[in-house]
Amino acid sequence: MLCAKTAGKKSRTIRSDLTLQHGRKKESVTTDNAVLNNFSTLSGVMVTAMVPAKKAGNKVKAWITMQKFALLRRKSAVFVAGLIGCLAFISTSRALAGRLLTVRLGGDSLETRLVIDLDRSVSGKVEGSESTDHTVILTLPGVESVNVTQGSGQGLVRAWSVSRSPFGAKLKIELVSSASVKRRFVLPPADGVENYRYVLDLAVAKSEAEPAESRGRTGMSRPRGLRLASLSAARRDPAYAFKKTVVIDAGHGGRDPGARGAEGAEKDVTLASARALKARLERSGKYIVVMTRDTDRYVPLETRVQIARQADADLFISLHADSGPDASTRGASVYTLADRAASRSARLVSKDDWFMKASLQGDRGVSGILFDLTQRATKNRSATFAELLLERLSENQTLLRRSHREAGLAVLLAPDVPAVLLEMGFITSPDDEAVLMDSKGREKLTGAVADAIEAYFAHETRLASR
Repeated sequence: MLCAKTAGKKSRTIRSDLTLQHGRKKESVTTDNAVLNNFSTLSGVMVTAMVPAKKAGNKVKAWITMQKFALLRRKSAVFVAGLIGCLAFISTSRALAGRLLTVRLGGDSLETRLVIDLDRSVSGKVEGSESTDHTVILTLPGVESVNVTQGSGQGLVRAWSVSRSPFGAKLKIELVSSASVKRRFVLPPADGVENYRYVLDLAVAKSEAEPAESRGRTGMSRPRGLRLASLSAARRDPAYAFKKTVVIDAGHGGRDPGARGAEGAEKDVTLASARALKARLERSGKYIVVMTRDTDRYVPLETRVQIARQADADLFISLHADSGPDASTRGASVYTLADRAASRSARLVSKDDWFMKASLQGDRGVSGILFDLTQRATKNRSATFAELLLERLSENQTLLRRSHREAGLAVLLAPDVPAVLLEMGFITSPDDEAVLMDSKGREKLTGAVADAIEAYFAHETRLASR
């Protein structure tokens, strides 16, 4: 123990348990209490020797300086590592960002399709459709790189422009007249097309559209003597703007009786079922229902497809009853268009169709591309509805073992109207015929069809809102 004095004043006696090894001699030291505290705190070790106070103080101060420098160096290394990590994250984020390649247009003053070519899939969002200033704004999250910024319009589109926002690219579409987004979807790379395509379909407001009874979007005049059943002038009322149009086709009719059962003919069963389904849908107040025939008369197959297209149908359902040599065979089934028959749709297309009139700087191949895009999207929607329909029917009806089938049936050939043909059961089966001939049985069956229609449009709405 040593005593230290300053200016004649006795200082506090400090006992140090710190000893430093110094050669072979050991000396007790009195040192500054703060230095000892710093030293013991930073070192975390006990040194076993005693050295002269001056030398010990110098060594402690040198050691503290080295520790501070080492700590600063570690902090700098952490900062640099963090900075490198941030730069790497930013670089990766930019690498993952989407790129807008081109914007293409096709169509006429009734319906226009806008195709956005992208290097990856994007979930777009329509922020708003301003009917007052005729604009539609589409946000494409994650799209940062833009190859094109603006262009002139076609059909319903006056012009378009692309700008960047904090959340991605923003496409502003200026419209010629009041129009709405009818549908939108994304097509992946396929059939030689290497990029993704975001498709936006615009349709003129129904209040401004040309009456469907006199001339449809196909530009074809109504076949002589043909009346669009149940399509009244009220369809053009603004209150109908958000209603879906469903076309119900009662199979056969007139001189074509269809299959025959023990109690009746197919044409009578299909007409009765079509009327029951029409009544069920109209009670909901959500649909405009069009029938290809509402009496016992013959309607050519191609005319049935024309009726659906002229009515601007959102869905087409053809009702039939199956038949077979074995009376024990029974069950419902649903048909959609087979791929091998898709090429036959071209003969139903008029040169005045919007996708046939599309011409981008003289590129004649664009019309074919838009036709293929339209048909592929239609087939996907048809398949979706077919699965929903079978799901609802299975709750109360017997289904065939292979209940979803594909065929090149003429009534399914419309390239722009989702369509299915429903075989409600076998009219040659006593059990199925009993259901089809009974009004309560038909009501239960058409109720399942109506539920499937409701589920289908709810599904379409969810897809469009993504």
